Amino acid sequence: MKLDRRNFLKLAGTGAACMTLGQLGFDLAPVKAYAAQLKISGAKEILTVCPFCSVSCNVIGYVKDGKLVSSEGDPDYPVNEGALCAKGAAMLSMTTEHNRLQTPMYRAPFSDKWEEKSWDWILDRIAKRVKETRDKDFILRNQDGKAVNRIESMFLLGTSHASNEECALTHQFARALGIVYMDHQARVCHSSTVSALGESFGRGAMTNHWTDIANADSILIMGSNAAEHHPISFKFVLRAKDKGATVMHVDPKFSRTSARSDFHVPLRSGTDIAFLGGMVKYIIEKDRYFHEYVTEYTNASLLVNPEFGFKDGLFTGYDPMTRTYDKSTWTYQMDAEGKPKKDKSLKDPHCVFQLLKKHYSRYDLDTVSKTTGVDPKILEKVYKTFSATGRPDKAGTVMYALGWTQHTVGVQNIRTSGIIQLLLGNIGVAGGGINALRGEPNVQGSTDHAMLYHILPGYMAMPAAPWQTLSQYNEANTPVSHDPESANWWQHKPEYMTSLLKAWFGDNATAQNDFCYNLLPKIEKGHDYSYLFLFDRMYKGEIKGGFFMGLNPMNSVPNTHKIRKAMDNLDWCVCAELHNSETTENWHRPDVDPKTVKTEMFLLPSAHRMEKSGSVTNSGRWVLWHHQCVPPQFKTRPFGEMYVPLFNIIRDMYRNEGGTFAAPVLNQDWPEKFDPEDLCQRINGRFQKDTEVKGKMYKKGQQVPSFTALSADGATSSLNWLYCGSWTEEDGNKSLRRSPEQTPMQAKIALYPNWSWSWPVNRRILYNRASVDLNGKPYNKAKAVIEWKDGKWVGDVPDGGWPPLSTGKGKLPFIMQTHGLGHLFGPGRMDGPFPEHYEPAETPVNKNLFSKQLSSPVYKFTTSAPDVLAKPADPNYPIVLTTYSLTEHWCGGGETRNVPNLLEAEPQLYVEMSPELAKEKGIKNGDGVIIESIRGKVQAIAMVTVRMRPLKVHGRIIHEIGMPYCFGWTTPGSGDSTNRLTPSVGDPNTTIPEYKACCVNIRKADKITELAR
Repeated sequence: MKLDRRNFLKLAGTGAACMTLGQLGFDLAPVKAYAAQLKISGAKEILTVCPFCSVSCNVIGYVKDGKLVSSEGDPDYPVNEGALCAKGAAMLSMTTEHNRLQTPMYRAPFSDKWEEKSWDWILDRIAKRVKETRDKDFILRNQDGKAVNRIESMFLLGTSHASNEECALTHQFARALGIVYMDHQARVCHSSTVSALGESFGRGAMTNHWTDIANADSILIMGSNAAEHHPISFKFVLRAKDKGATVMHVDPKFSRTSARSDFHVPLRSGTDIAFLGGMVKYIIEKDRYFHEYVTEYTNASLLVNPEFGFKDGLFTGYDPMTRTYDKSTWTYQMDAEGKPKKDKSLKDPHCVFQLLKKHYSRYDLDTVSKTTGVDPKILEKVYKTFSATGRPDKAGTVMYALGWTQHTVGVQNIRTSGIIQLLLGNIGVAGGGINALRGEPNVQGSTDHAMLYHILPGYMAMPAAPWQTLSQYNEANTPVSHDPESANWWQHKPEYMTSLLKAWFGDNATAQNDFCYNLLPKIEKGHDYSYLFLFDRMYKGEIKGGFFMGLNPMNSVPNTHKIRKAMDNLDWCVCAELHNSETTENWHRPDVDPKTVKTEMFLLPSAHRMEKSGSVTNSGRWVLWHHQCVPPQFKTRPFGEMYVPLFNIIRDMYRNEGGTFAAPVLNQDWPEKFDPEDLCQRINGRFQKDTEVKGKMYKKGQQVPSFTALSADGATSSLNWLYCGSWTEEDGNKSLRRSPEQTPMQAKIALYPNWSWSWPVNRRILYNRASVDLNGKPYNKAKAVIEWKDGKWVGDVPDGGWPPLSTGKGKLPFIMQTHGLGHLFGPGRMDGPFPEHYEPAETPVNKNLFSKQLSSPVYKFTTSAPDVLAKPADPNYPIVLTTYSLTEHWCGGGETRNVPNLLEAEPQLYVEMSPELAKEKGIKNGDGVIIESIRGKVQAIAMVTVRMRPLKVHGRIIHEIGMPYCFGWTTPGSGDSTNRLTPSVGDPNTTIPEYKACCVNIRKADKITELAR
């Protein structure tokens, strides 16, 4: 039965009088639609962006009488097309629910309660603590007498929840104070992505974009449960499948992704390199690689130093005393002109191709099977299916997430996929690439703006003690190439660095003072300032205070018992959050007397995404503007409105009182108030004097049109060279663009070049010059990305505007690499130029079937007393634990656990185990269980399911269990952090922790209320 408005009003009382209208057989859909229409009738529509994963779904906020009354997905946005996941659909509830922090709060040392304070009071008090700590502990020179200008007793952990503009401010704020312990969520989620993709191709970002996934002919999803963790993006996987693509899911657990794939392949967590190494061997031995692509566009033909070698699991140059490699033999043979020697026949035993072939010759199906637990027939099926894309007219894409990144070999997991994609010619093409599925709202943008200790905005190296002058910095960090076919784009680093210094210091930055380079903090080369080592120093009492801005490390950092005790040692701490969390409440966690905790706490209530304006960058590098729907509720503020006045108070204190090394604080070009549009323009960059570019005159203060116009003489400023061109005099703020207009060529591959703007220079598919042959003609005409036509490139923005290579004036496609080639051999990483299988730091086996080296010889670890590891094949901890996310909760769950409908959908910690393991342990579905590692215990509910399977490894059965990590003690009844179990070990390149493979045991709880402290 259909119901119009007249009948609805007439029958409105029926449900209350007797039965519901639905029970009476009425079709309620029109009623619900009408009710929604009444709600939003006359409301103003304002566009914003979902504050969860980096799909960055666009959302329409409906504002009526100054209040947010509804929200829904934007049907025009090409990615979500109106759809939202469970978290995105809960935005209205999250913005308006009463559990939000509403006013600044203060907790005095040894107090057992919060006190409400004004913004003026709390910012003034924080400023005093910052200045007091900085003045007392500032380090002007290191032990060698070199100027370093840093503070080591203060930290700043920023957030991917911040906009690009807020991230730019955060970085400037931290460096002005001299902070070197600076990091954010990317360190513990996708830092290995940047290191691996940068080494492989030149840039550390997702190579393609969300809508391009539909162009794939084969999709390998490994280390990701895309259907549940990036559900809106998964429709592009299904569209590719509808068009005939094969979809394979390789993951320890069967999930919704597995259910929608052609087949699921369970493997033991931590054995991805063994699995992928077998595919490398298969591709080479079965001659399934793209010969022309490999020869012309990768370093396969380059000749390596004859002294380079590999034996017993170690590359040449290993020092067991320091657990590091001397990489002096990981070099190329050079000719008299300073160019790498090549053998395009690929037959020389020292060429990269032959070394690659030799390295993976050990990765036969039988050994891979015994290591991973995957049947050899299944291995061959995956290898054959995916390697079928190694043809000019086919494309395969790889999708991964934290299942690959969070390992002691995380970088090399991703590097192995890069080798496979280069062999198959899948980089630079539509439907190809390596798609890093980033799980936080602006983790791409916050990484671009370098909320990380080791880099500056735009992926430039952090100044280090040996580089005392700007010229020394430039000389050490600017690569040189003598090959006319190599663009060697990083040769322009001096222009980008000087423009950044001008953006930070304004008119104070001049050539006479090295553009204020001498004022920057400088780290010690080889010293690690990341999460694990920050908290290790905090545990030892060496850190005085700092900032937790929009993140919850007391739930999300490994060995949580230690981390929580470490925080107790702080003198003072600032937290900025939407809700209380395990971090903000650490001082009165269970079994701790607040009167014994000295930490002075400052709690700053944060505005929600719908309450502020700014730009964010999705995982595909699209820069998107979110508008403010309503003003910040209660007494909350955006991060930018915290940092700007706080730093201005600090600056006033230094002006009026003096203090240690005040110059970097006082010489900043810092705004008087937070203006996201002004910051967005500063990020793009401005001319510092009248300048002519390509025949057009720009006045001082106008926007720089492109990073090609940035200069090293101080004539330009830019807070991030990658974003230069995003806001121009000619077109304004390009992140606001919403045109679906495309040429027929662009529409064939859903390029959407006029929707928003993408770094760099609006290029949608990176390395796209590799999608064409030497004459500039597309390898796959049906899915052409670019084409040289009538003397110009058409399609996407080419990765360099030079003509094709055949003209003698062209450049090789991987323009960010010194030699212009994709890296099969990657000499820049700390653990080897070829990925090699090593067991996780905690492993259920005591032997590596590929070599004598059990675990990575160079993985990082901390050495405080709580940082213990189970021994290999420890009978007390025989089970492998892996962790994962949930659709309904975001990361550590600190926000989503405060939304009732999301918490109701996933209310408590559970552990998935196979029926075989459950029978062995006497556990039934729904039982309370205790999971224990050598570091601690947690309590959970048993979920006995065939989604987890026993695996035959090294000739015996090994069990694996899976647990989400989104629960914490501040949500009553939900359980506590799974990270009480995980170890403080990390990848040697980025120190990303190994959350995905540690060893535990499990038992039935004595009773459901048994505590697992």
